[in-house]
Amino acid sequence: MREITYQEAIREAMSQVMREDERVFILGEDIGVYGGAFGVTRGMIEEFGPERVRNTPISEAAIAGAAIGAALTGMRPIMELQFSDFVTIAMDQLVNQAAKIRYMYGGKASVPMVVRAPGGSGTGAAAQHSQSLEAWLAHVPGLKVVQPANAYDAKGLLKAAIDDNNPVIFYEHKLLYSTKADVPEELYSIPLGQADIKRAGSDVTLVSTGIMVQKSLTAADLLAKDGIQVEIIDPRTLVPLDIKTIVSSVKRTGRCVVVYEAVKRGGYGAEIASLVAESEAFDFLDAPIIRLGGKEVPIPQSPELERHAVPQVEDIVEAIRNMMQKA
Repeated sequence: MREITYQEAIREAMSQVMREDERVFILGEDIGVYGGAFGVTRGMIEEFGPERVRNTPISEAAIAGAAIGAALTGMRPIMELQFSDFVTIAMDQLVNQAAKIRYMYGGKASVPMVVRAPGGSGTGAAAQHSQSLEAWLAHVPGLKVVQPANAYDAKGLLKAAIDDNNPVIFYEHKLLYSTKADVPEELYSIPLGQADIKRAGSDVTLVSTGIMVQKSLTAADLLAKDGIQVEIIDPRTLVPLDIKTIVSSVKRTGRCVVVYEAVKRGGYGAEIASLVAESEAFDFLDAPIIRLGGKEVPIPQSPELERHAVPQVEDIVEAIRNMMQKA
């Protein structure tokens, strides 16, 4: 174990897999000498060369189409989007081709590809470069959706995503790139569909994803001073979703709060809340399930307005305090 950043963990996972498997290559805009929009692929072209770290034209639809074609011929491409917002330009290829091919060919063809998608707010990148659109992709049968919250999870989940024989959308929150965690030097894999209990607690289950896991941990520390013990569940993957771990926790605590950065309306947190309400955990609830999500507004460029557009630590603390007071 040594402490490295989220960005370094992703680069390390890709590099170690590429050393082991010649079928794996990366393609995307400015990923070569420039190192990608957020520097994640920096230095990789020097080791693997332009054949395996391939700069592309500025066309997400073309990049996705090339990745799908390569996957169909036995390669295992990793496609990088400069910003996750640009998945909108590749939706036809991903939704109508990558997600459907294995089913339409009766399992005789597969599309083993990864789409790395830097997303989320907090960098002043404004409305077209700061969205959280993971619920869109999670809605499509045939796509898997991964959302690691720290460097350790990012490395292990990326290895699992590359090994998977299905297209995987791999969401990386931009604010997490500089965060650090203890990460093994060796290559390892975290199974898709396996949630993680980031903090144990007895009073309320807090389910959070991506950057909201970090905010939830800070909120839990503050609430602990009031004697409120929060259990934090990080699904890590939205598709497949480990609902059993979430339900088990809610049955013990009797309360459930779901926090996500995407717009609250239609966000993936609504799916989690619905699944809990439909499960045996419903009879154990001592309070209604609460969802905290982003406001129904494009992400502003102004730092202060941007901050108000998505849940913050104080919002999580207030929601849980109010829930406990009403019990």
